[in-house]
Amino acid sequence: MQIKVLDARVFEWGLPSFQTEGAAAIDLFACVDGVIRIEAQRPAVLIKSGIAISFGDASVAGLVLPRSGLGHKKGLVLGNTVGLIDSDYAGEILISVWNRSPIDSLPIEITAGERIAQLVFVPIVRPEFEVVEEFSLQTARGAGGFGSTGS
Repeated sequence: MQIKVLDARVFEWGLPSFQTEGAAAIDLFACVDGVIRIEAQRPAVLIKSGIAISFGDASVAGLVLPRSGLGHKKGLVLGNTVGLIDSDYAGEILISVWNRSPIDSLPIEITAGERIAQLVFVPIVRPEFEVVEEFSLQTARGAGGFGSTGS
């Protein structure tokens, strides 16, 4: 996998990396100028990450996820809940952030170099579909709908 640094400040902050031996994702930095204020319950804002990635493998994709602490403690989550980076996308990774706090809350301030999201790499399966009248495999659940197993 290749990484292209689009904002030289990323070199100062350190290239995104796995922070611990068991970490599942790399952190993404906010490449902003000054301080960005994310107002509560206002439309999501796109923040540049300062990097682009070339996967070099169609069987891998990236998922941009919120950082747990920022979501829980401050209310900063992703505007699209999860961002999908397809293997053939080579542009800058952008992070859609949203302040889910109540409307009368103080804005969340994002500063340059702050770790505001994380990127996890996942395997992708691309099946070929066969059109059928009936499925060849029957399950106990069958066509039981949404929530059919209880709450």
